[in-house]
Amino acid sequence: MTNEIERNKGIAIPVIFVFALYILAFYYFDHYTGFKLFLVALLSSPIFLIAYLVFSYKGPKQSKLYGLENLTAKLPAIKKAKGHVPFKYKLMWTGLIVILYFALTNIYIYGLNVKDTVDVFAAFRAIFAGASGSLMDLGIGPIVTASIVMQLFAGAKIFNLDLTNPDDKAIYQGVQKLLVIIMIFVEAIPQAFGFLVPDASLVANINHVVPGYGEFLAQTIIILQLFFGSYLVFLMDEVVSKYGIGSGISLFIAADVSEQLFIGTFNWLPSTITSPLSLSNPPAGAIPKALYLFWMAPGSYLTNTGMEQILFAQPNPMIALLGTVLIFFIVAYFQSSKIELPIAHERVRGARGRYPLQLLYASNIPVILATALLANISMWTLLFWKSPVLSRIPILGHDKLLGVYPTAAQASALGISSTTPIGGLAYYLYTPNGLSDWLFPILQPSVSQNVLFGHTPLEEVIHVIAFLAFMIIFSIIFAKFWIETTNMGAGAVAKQIQSSGMQIPGFRRDPRVMERVLSKYIPAITVFSGAVVGLLAAAADLIGTVGDTSGTGLLLAVGIVIQFYEAMGREQLMEMHPIIRQFFVGG
Repeated sequence: MTNEIERNKGIAIPVIFVFALYILAFYYFDHYTGFKLFLVALLSSPIFLIAYLVFSYKGPKQSKLYGLENLTAKLPAIKKAKGHVPFKYKLMWTGLIVILYFALTNIYIYGLNVKDTVDVFAAFRAIFAGASGSLMDLGIGPIVTASIVMQLFAGAKIFNLDLTNPDDKAIYQGVQKLLVIIMIFVEAIPQAFGFLVPDASLVANINHVVPGYGEFLAQTIIILQLFFGSYLVFLMDEVVSKYGIGSGISLFIAADVSEQLFIGTFNWLPSTITSPLSLSNPPAGAIPKALYLFWMAPGSYLTNTGMEQILFAQPNPMIALLGTVLIFFIVAYFQSSKIELPIAHERVRGARGRYPLQLLYASNIPVILATALLANISMWTLLFWKSPVLSRIPILGHDKLLGVYPTAAQASALGISSTTPIGGLAYYLYTPNGLSDWLFPILQPSVSQNVLFGHTPLEEVIHVIAFLAFMIIFSIIFAKFWIETTNMGAGAVAKQIQSSGMQIPGFRRDPRVMERVLSKYIPAITVFSGAVVGLLAAAADLIGTVGDTSGTGLLLAVGIVIQFYEAMGREQLMEMHPIIRQFFVGG
């Protein structure tokens, strides 16, 4: 039974006025009338309802977000297990969710023209854990974007929430669920009306029933399918978090990247599928390509171009495979490195131990958030440049400072995708893919104009520095936000250690004293861990990776696999020794 929330109902007047202006804009600029205008109003009205619920709240709580309490309580969600979930069932649920994830990536959107569809997130597929044109087209993008927005607003104190307070934390999590739904539509609608092209036969069939509305309704059908797939991903993530092992988001990323790495390493099919195997069209996989050229190519060919083809030529050069292995060992090293603080039990004399603080304390979440932000910048600059509607918006629309994208003819001539930026902010933040994307053009600009897109070597150097700086700086920022919003800060950890009956030897048993000790370590390793994961992800992109994955995807997959292995070890330990469970989960 939900409680009645006290509201200032006069707020409805300005909200209705803004809503009316919004509908008039569609009528004036896009000439929407009749049923189209009704659908736009119907799909947009929930946003204005949410605005009313927030701004009209005048209850006893400080945060206006409590105005959404009744709404968030009704959202579909996975209930938390009442008791302990045995290890074998956790393993079973984890396996089932992975199988369901792979099934969803192979169920394609009904009514989509796959041939003419443009994949806006092509460069970020590894971290979005999705498949273009499938129900998983958006992947975990809306979930991650919602998390970014919530962390930024919480960190800036705009929400006025104390996340150590159980009520505030509950409303924070509820609003985040609601924001996931909003972000699904925010990402799905621009794509459906700009880049996910409906099939002509579906449009024609709808026009027979509702003349003049075929394309509009076909796009609406695509949006609803994207919503179904994306919200299902959100629920699957909750199932893994509450009944499985680790995080669902991390699991989907690791599964997707592992598949790509395997295919990129061992694919024996030719690089161009429509042509037979030859020296100029060797196998696409890094290892089969090297073996084929060593076996079939004459010595003169290997000496002149063969070794360069094996080591540096796309796809899947051997240098990328070596870089992948190197990144794996570096991440494994940092993942296993930790600072250990001595702790002792306050009542049991001689009972001592160590509290580990990993060097990668913020885990891989900061780089997920940083790359998701980069993906959103890429998507919106592309939309503002090419979308028939958004490109007409004053200042932002078709602005060369934000991003310049090639026409279909230019993209074909340059041998690139039409979603690859060739100028503006989007170009300087664009993710390089291997040495051939930046190092060789800088060293040999005269033979690399198809990669430089008319830029000078100095501008390409700035591009690399800007990309590195973005990944490192925003990984640090998100690491700090993540630690504070997940109770991993010095104060929260001090309370956790004390509540378990432990203390730091030689110091008075006081949470404030313990917090001062932890404050010497946790803020520093938070910044360090954010900088390291950002640098490693960017470095992997600059070196190149096998498969269609990115440096961020590789970094995440390695970290996730290691963490999953450690999580399985903890689960087995708690299964054999239930008393230890109290230390990990508080009971």
